[in-house]
Amino acid sequence: MLFRSPKRILLIEDNRDARELFRMVLELAGHSVSEAESGDCGLDLLNTEQPDVAIIDIGLPGIDGYEVARRIRARAEGRAMLLLALTGYGLPKDYERSAQSGFDHHLVKPVDPCDLTRLLDAHQVSAGEEIRA
Repeated sequence: MLFRSPKRILLIEDNRDARELFRMVLELAGHSVSEAESGDCGLDLLNTEQPDVAIIDIGLPGIDGYEVARRIRARAEGRAMLLLALTGYGLPKDYERSAQSGFDHHLVKPVDPCDLTRLLDAHQVSAGEEIRA
């Protein structure tokens, strides 16, 4: 099934198996996916890939996903990007912290691929429009 609007997605996940699974699901749905295994590598890819969406694991080596989200939001092109926290942390304080860091949605692992694709499909962005959940 293809999305109404295929997106360029940056997937930042340090677990190789999880990263490959999400990439396959997203590509089968028609999206273009760039992968990074650390926050630093993900931030480097922002310059070349210009994604519409970033799916970011919180528990990354080096800089964590919260800091990655803050740095993305600090960039002009990052203000309109859809940011999804992908994490095993599901306490109320974790949801609050991800929102404060700039994430639009907080997804607790394991994430149902159908839920992820529906969430992405629900966000249709026009140039310069800022997305907020």
